[in-house]
This record gives sequence, structure tokens and C-alpha cells, in this order.
Amino acid sequence: MASESATVRGKSRGRSRLLLPVGLSLSLFILLISLVASITYGAADISFDTVYAALTDFDGSTDHLIIRTVRLPRSLIAMLVGAALGVAGVLMQGLTRNPLASPGILGVNAGAAMAVVIAVFLFGSSSLSVYAWCAFGGAGVTAITVYLLGSLGRGGLTPLNLTIAGAALTALLSSLTTAILILSQQTLDEIRFWLAGSVAGRDFTLFLQVLPYIGIGLAIAFALGKQMTTLTLGDDVAKSLGQQTLWVKLTAAVSVVLLAGSAVAAAGPIGFIGLVVPHIVRFLVGVDYRWILPYSAIFGAILLLVADITARVLISPQELPVGVMTALVGAPFFIYLARFKVRR
Repeated sequence: MASESATVRGKSRGRSRLLLPVGLSLSLFILLISLVASITYGAADISFDTVYAALTDFDGSTDHLIIRTVRLPRSLIAMLVGAALGVAGVLMQGLTRNPLASPGILGVNAGAAMAVVIAVFLFGSSSLSVYAWCAFGGAGVTAITVYLLGSLGRGGLTPLNLTIAGAALTALLSSLTTAILILSQQTLDEIRFWLAGSVAGRDFTLFLQVLPYIGIGLAIAFALGKQMTTLTLGDDVAKSLGQQTLWVKLTAAVSVVLLAGSAVAAAGPIGFIGLVVPHIVRFLVGVDYRWILPYSAIFGAILLLVADITARVLISPQELPVGVMTALVGAPFFIYLARFKVRR
């Protein structure tokens, strides 16, 4: 009986070793299709042949200019931001063991957004480099504050206490941000669309500026795959296996700040990507973070690209901020998780 069980486990592992790489390749193919669709569809009716010609044989025509200077950078930034938010959500849920953890739910996005608004209000800056560093600072301070507040609740740092602390701090920071915008019409006019979460109007300069931050954050996250898997067994078990848990947590936190801060700086506080993607990926992949992390990057990119396409064509020729679309999908999912997944 034991040998049969071992055989079944061996076959299961064999299938996993085969299916996971195949699934990753399929996910990359779907991502490529989503990227092409994002470049093709929009307010202007442009055929796929024209898109291909614009990318391979640019002639300076209006359609080619739209593809090269508007849609392509917008789609690349959506892909990059989606990947960053998906991986940041996975790391946050793994670190806190909280199924509701994500940059949006635990206030990291709100803290980063408020820091950017303060910078614009005080200094009138519209530079992405300033946005990025302010967002990093706001995200880091907020993450630490939520962690400390969650630890003070009855029962210690439970998922419920952490979620309540994050929700409370998000409400406070959002109220303060709104107060600043009421006081300064100029600040509101400058970043109103950005605050709703949008990738519209982004260009290659922005893409190249944010790429190093997100690239470093993703590289750190992928390097922690094995350690994060061990950490899910519990701190005591991880330490008994020789893992320096404090170092792993601090390094993962740096990755979260880089990814969430960069995403907010580039596209505003887009919510729910970091909440939804980890649960979908774990359902498909399992518990090994060496696979969860790359899958989450790809799924996050796909989800935000699809949301942006929908935001463009739903009320064409006008469009919605992509943050509105992700909220329409993510809010019911959050309610489901809060109802069935969170335990005291």
C-alpha cells in the first residue's frame, strides 16, 4: 500500500514537472496575444496588418504614429505594472500569511499615492523620478505602520487584525489625500486621472524610467522563491532548516516596496491585481513559490492588459481609467475572500 502511494506521488510530481513548464509557456503565449490585442484595439480603428507594418516598417503616417507613440508604450507599461502588482501581492500574502494581503488592501498603494500627492502639492513636481522616490518612501512607511498596528490587536498579528489595520490606514490616508486635493485645485488638475489608476498617455520615456526599479524588484522576488516556500512552513521550521527568516522577510519587503512603489509612480494606485492574481495562481500551480512568482508576474500582466483593453472599448470613443475596471472585478472577489477565507 505504501509503495502504491509513493508511486502515485512520484507520478504526480512527474506530471507537475511536465505541466508547470508547459503551463508557463502557454501563459507567455496568452500574454503575447493580450499585448498584440492591446496594441491593436482602441478608439481609432486600426487593422492588425497596419499594426505589424508600424512595428516593422514605420512610415510616419498617423496610424503608425498612434501605434508607436501611444499604444505600444501604454501596453508595455500596463504589462510591467501588472507584473509588478501581481508579484507584490504574492509576496505580501506569503509574508503575512493573510489571504487578503495586497498593496491595495493593506494601504501600501494609498501610502505611496499620498506621498506623491504631497510632493506635487509642496513642490509642484511632475517628474517620474520624484514620483518614484516619494512612492517608495510612502509605501515603506505605510507597510511598517500597518504591520505594527496589526500586531497591537487582540491575538497579535492575525490575518483579520492585519486587514483591519490596513483598511483603517487606507481610509485615513485616502481622506488626507482628498483634503490636500480640495485645498489645491492645481494639484487635483495635475494628477486627477493618475489617482484613479490609469496607463493612458504613458510614453517610452516613462517605460524606460520605471523599468529598472521594477526589474530589480522582480529579480529579488524570483531569487527568493525557494526561501519563500520554506517560510510558508512556519518560522520555526524554516529556522530549523537553516534559513535566516529575518533576512528573507526584509529582502522580500524591499522587493514589495520597489514593485508597489514603481507601479503607483507609473500608473497610479491600481487596486485588486495583487489580491486576485495570487489566488488564481495558487489554485493552478500549488504552493511552490519558484513557480508561483513567475506565474503571478505573467498573470498580473495579462489581467491588467485585458482590463485596459476593456476600459478603452467599453464606452468608446471615451474610456475609463483601468483602476475602475480592476475594482469591478476585484471587489466581489475581496468580499468572497473576506467571507470564506479569513479566520481569526
